[in-house]
Amino acid sequence: MIIYNNTASQSFTHLIMARFEVKQSAKLNLTSYSGLALIGQCCQAAQVDAVIDPCLPVSQGMRTSDVVKSMVGLLSLGKSDFEAIEPFRSDRFFKEALGLSKVPGSVWIRQRLDAKAAELRELTDELSLRLLERTEAPITAHQGYVCTNLDTFVMDNSDTRKEAVSRTYQGIDGYTPIALYLGNEGWNIGLELRAGSHHSALETDFFLERTFPRLERLCPKDAHVLWRDDSGFDSARLLFAKAGERDRWMALGRSFDFITKWNPRKQDKEAWVAKAEVAGSFTETRPGKRVGLLDLTVERAWQKEKRSFRLVVRVTERTIDKKGQSLLVPDIELQGWWTSLDLKPEAVIELYQHHGTHEQFHSEIKTDLDLERLPSGKFDTNDCLLHLASFAYNCLRLLGQLGLTGEIAPIRHPAKRRRLKTVLQEIMYRAAKFVEHARRLVLDFGRNFADHVKVFVALQDRLLRAASP
Repeated sequence: MIIYNNTASQSFTHLIMARFEVKQSAKLNLTSYSGLALIGQCCQAAQVDAVIDPCLPVSQGMRTSDVVKSMVGLLSLGKSDFEAIEPFRSDRFFKEALGLSKVPGSVWIRQRLDAKAAELRELTDELSLRLLERTEAPITAHQGYVCTNLDTFVMDNSDTRKEAVSRTYQGIDGYTPIALYLGNEGWNIGLELRAGSHHSALETDFFLERTFPRLERLCPKDAHVLWRDDSGFDSARLLFAKAGERDRWMALGRSFDFITKWNPRKQDKEAWVAKAEVAGSFTETRPGKRVGLLDLTVERAWQKEKRSFRLVVRVTERTIDKKGQSLLVPDIELQGWWTSLDLKPEAVIELYQHHGTHEQFHSEIKTDLDLERLPSGKFDTNDCLLHLASFAYNCLRLLGQLGLTGEIAPIRHPAKRRRLKTVLQEIMYRAAKFVEHARRLVLDFGRNFADHVKVFVALQDRLLRAASP
């Protein structure tokens, strides 16, 4: 009830809100997640059936591709629990949108993923590659470089007894997955689960072996590819791997470079200040603060092999803090970057600073896809779910880039990239009436949604062209 105060007559008028009659139709079929139809077409463009079923055939029962598409459909709606499939088992639209022969139950999904997790992981990575290739997904550059960003992040799974949950570098119990993102769009071309106590650089060379060919496959031949990672990956073994990959690309007539944040590891800071003094590289940026840049060539060794690497070091000395307080002991900060780029030190540092944008992609995987706490107690099953989530992430990212950033996009603030939450709100959870008539499937969005219908039609046409032989 809303009460309005009429100051002129000093009397109160009571307005009663309209009372709605509530009824449930026996014939009308409505869906609040019409965007699933586009996810089904993403699966068709990625050739899920052709990739999964020949490698994982079944003699009887449900096809493995149906399990994969069902789980991808749930993840694309921001649902990660196996039990979330139960309301969809009697939903005709869910079945038709994803092209399923039958909707599996939660127990069936759990058991099939437990049994086939190892085989599915590699196959789902192929799905992401086919999706990006066949839809000609845009891969844009930053300052002339197609950047790839490697990092680990923490997934809080405290107070659980899941396999491999352990203490992470953030001081909580959980997992530390490793992820690789491509281009300004942040396409995920590598996402693997790791135990919480797993060090960033440990066994990462195997991850590089798996992801280097994906970069070569997806990036245009004339692109200047730039690999970026933080100080957790500062090891001789990984530097040699990236330098070797650079040599391989050069032999193919292609461009590959890297920037890796230097880990000072017990360096003598006063010695570095003295080295910058001798080089005459210090510049006073404000009273009490001076910054020096050093451009060095450092020899590193790995397995009886030696190689020279370029190291850009920034030495910052503060004798007065930013509030004007004089310090008894100078505050010395060391930062450095290993790089193969032949650019000025300032340009190298600026290129690396853009590396921080990938933190948003971590957040989208954990929050928008609801994958902070993984649903299974088995490590391999959770790892398989992350690989499926990588494909679902790329499907949603593709819908956002093609439908919500161009001329046909509904009116919003301009942006180069829409986060997954926006895609869920604007595309996935768009309500419609589902009609089956004369062997046709129809989604009726009603009036007042012309802009969104235009986006839906444009996306469907693009995906159907990619799915055609």
